Amino acid sequence: MTDNGAAMLAEETTTGLAKLGVLHQTTLPYSPYQNAKQESFWGRIEGRLMALLEGCESLTLDELNLATQAWTEQEYHHAKHSELGTSPMNRYLAGPNVRRECPSTAALSAAFRIEVERRQRRSDGTVSIEGGRFEIPSQYRHLEKVNLQYARWDLTNVDLVDPRTGAILCPVKPIDKSANADGQRRRLSPANVDLTPQKPAGLPALMTKLLTEYAATGVPPAYLPTIEKEAE
Repeated sequence: MTDNGAAMLAEETTTGLAKLGVLHQTTLPYSPYQNAKQESFWGRIEGRLMALLEGCESLTLDELNLATQAWTEQEYHHAKHSELGTSPMNRYLAGPNVRRECPSTAALSAAFRIEVERRQRRSDGTVSIEGGRFEIPSQYRHLEKVNLQYARWDLTNVDLVDPRTGAILCPVKPIDKSANADGQRRRLSPANVDLTPQKPAGLPALMTKLLTEYAATGVPPAYLPTIEKEAE
């Protein structure tokens, strides 16, 4: 359950949760009490964790992540909860095990993406994504429309997918204009090709052999010409 923030309702979020089999429900507008567990947790973050970090003059993101993990594991999980009457860790261990194994980082990155349809430009085999040009591999140049999956905050990972099965076909990369400008083009074949018809060379050896063997069988031909009688 989440609130109705833009990040929670983004297509990447809803699509990723659906692919992972997670039921996504949102709270009613202007009803923070429906998300009371999270609101209470943020109260502990602001009133306890951030207070412990006030004396740090320059706090980096890595230091914040490390401090948050240490505070969660060493204090929050083992402190007695007033409503539960026990610590969150003891309550978790006493309850039924309903957890699922977390997917890999690659699986999570592939899940939280949007899928769009683009028309391939015939002149150079490219498509437009978020204001940039991306090149479709030449083996798919015959497709008029292509389906692409990507996250709007990470355009370094764009994949061409099969719209029927969702299978990833190949990665799609941005156009390297410098490489295209310096690259050598395939040479064209000369236009002065001799198109004069070749002289007939007679029957090939195989056909001559077949005719000889057929004549040796004594079987009459399938078609006998009609001999017209001369007029009396």
